[in-house]
Amino acid sequence: MYTLLSGMWKYMFKKDEYFVLILGLDNAGKTTYLEQTKTKFTKNYKAMNPAKITTTVGLNIGKIDIGPVRLNFWDLGGQEELQSLWDKYYAESHGVIYIIDSSDRERVDESKEAFEKMIQSEVLLGVPLLVLANKQDLKNCMSTSEVKQAFHDSAQKIGKRDCKVLGVSALNGDGVHEGIEWLKQCVERNNICRPPTVKEIT
Repeated sequence: MYTLLSGMWKYMFKKDEYFVLILGLDNAGKTTYLEQTKTKFTKNYKAMNPAKITTTVGLNIGKIDIGPVRLNFWDLGGQEELQSLWDKYYAESHGVIYIIDSSDRERVDESKEAFEKMIQSEVLLGVPLLVLANKQDLKNCMSTSEVKQAFHDSAQKIGKRDCKVLGVSALNGDGVHEGIEWLKQCVERNNICRPPTVKEIT
């Protein structure tokens, strides 16, 4: 009985908090993806009009609650001059979402370069990684298989960590729910390596 009551109390009044980075080049769709995530998981949330979303300069933040878990998102600017700031957030992160613009074939190598620099950081060792091939709603975009092939050389650098590659459309929400649920399970499973912070909900 105590275990049941304790579990209910934690579910209602406490949250295990995890911090997730959303990274990728500028115009990859990171902020649109964050808005869709909040829409999918937060009741009555009114998403920002996609037409009004501008290039992130600095940081966008968001959070969602899934049962006793709270995921806090840090959406960081992807311009080349801002990528040097990414590693300032690595130590506190429990998971990484890396978003690739699958409609922009000309910048795939640039995206791959930023990706490899990120995953080789020792501070992120073992941190779960969700790689999203975004803009699958656009014609002539790269398929998930093409994106995997383009990033093939990066596979050995990912190391021993949970990793998933998923095709999504941040604009219409396809694949968003699946990816977030997968990442939630991964950060919970990885809580010995990166324990959550526990916060009482007021």
